[in-house]
This record gives sequence, C-alpha cells and structure tokens, in this order.
Amino acid sequence: MTKIPNNPQDAFVPLTEDYMKVFGKELVSLILYGSAAGGSYIKGKSDINLLVVLTQEGMDKLGDSFEIVKYWQKRRVAIPLVMTKNFINSSLDCYPIEFMNMKNNHTLIYGENVLEKLEFHPESIRLQIERELKGKLLLLREGYLETQGKTLALKDLISRSFTAIISIFNALLYYKQGTAPHERRDTIKEMSKIYKIDEDTFIQCADIKEGNNKISGKDVDDLFNKYVRQIANICNIVDSL
Repeated sequence: MTKIPNNPQDAFVPLTEDYMKVFGKELVSLILYGSAAGGSYIKGKSDINLLVVLTQEGMDKLGDSFEIVKYWQKRRVAIPLVMTKNFINSSLDCYPIEFMNMKNNHTLIYGENVLEKLEFHPESIRLQIERELKGKLLLLREGYLETQGKTLALKDLISRSFTAIISIFNALLYYKQGTAPHERRDTIKEMSKIYKIDEDTFIQCADIKEGNNKISGKDVDDLFNKYVRQIANICNIVDSL
C-alpha cells in the first residue's frame, strides 16, 4: 500500500535521493512550499507542493523524471513546479504574488535557497493584486449563479477560492509592511488590523476550508454574500493605494 507521509519532512530524504538519481549535479534546489511548509498540512487531504530548480542542462533531462513524479504523486506530492534560477529572477515582475508566497512559506529540502533573497517591486505587487482580486470576484459571482444557492456547492466554492484569497491577502500585507504571517488565521487577523476587513467572515470561511464549519442553509448563503462584499470592498481599497 502506498504510504502518505504523516509529516512532509518524512519525505525529504527519499525525495532528495530520487531527484539526485535523475538530475545529479544539474539539481540546484528542492524546496517545499505552500501549506506543507506553513503548518497547515493535513494528512490525506493536503498535497505536498514541490519546487524543483534545475540548470538549463537539467531541463533537457526532464523526461527522465516521469517515473519518480508518478511514484511521489501516489504519496500526495503534487506534480512539481520546475524552473531555472534565470526563469525565477526574470519573472518576479510578472508573478510577484506567487513567488512572494513561496518565499513566505517554504522549507529548503536540498541545495541552494533560491527564494530567500528575492525582492519585489511594490508596483508590480499592487498591479497583480488588483488583477487577481478582480478576477476572483468575477469568478465568485459566476460561481454563485452556477451553484443555484445549494449549500454544499456554496461551501465548495468558498473552499476552492479561499487559498487564493489568502495568498492575495499575504501580498497586500507584504505590500504595506514588508512581511506577512505564515498561518492563514494570523493573516486574517493582520488584514483586519491593517485594512479593516471583517475578520469573522474570513474566519468562518477558514473553518469551511478546514472542514470545521457546521453552518448550513441560509446561513451559508449569507456568509457567501458577506465574503463577496468584503472582497469587492478590498478591490476598492487596492484601487486607492
């Protein structure tokens, strides 16, 4: 039977060994990022997200990793992001939120910590925040119509959107003060202080994301509408930055 790690750190040594067998000296870094690095990992539910940094020569050997990627997928290690250092450094203006969140929640498994010293231009951050927030707002409204107001569908819509919203919140906090928390509930509390969001609305959404919220029926519909109104209000705040 395929064994899912109780703790992501349980996989560090065999992961490194497997990737070293394929890429050898062309492997620059193995880096854990996301919930597994930020303390929100739930065995059997959370994926283990992996950044694999290769030399350009290593990219030519990518096809040699098919078997190990398949093997680790069965152990809830998601298909990795594979990049070169040059790609990372030249993409910070395009994807500051993604790289910022990797930097904020990561654990070095092997090699060079290519995330540690990344720096981001404030205007690149603000522009992506605005674009991402408004895109999520449109998708939430569209998704609401698709759910027909059904409780389980609404909960699923909140859950599926929530990770991206927290990532945007972390970017907003980084934009304002140069740092962001590691835990999603700390992010919500900090957002409440800095940007005056309704903390309770997002804490309830966090409960739904984590499978701990028992509300149903009209209460879910009310929560969803508060959630959307809060995001629309944050869009207005970002416009004024």
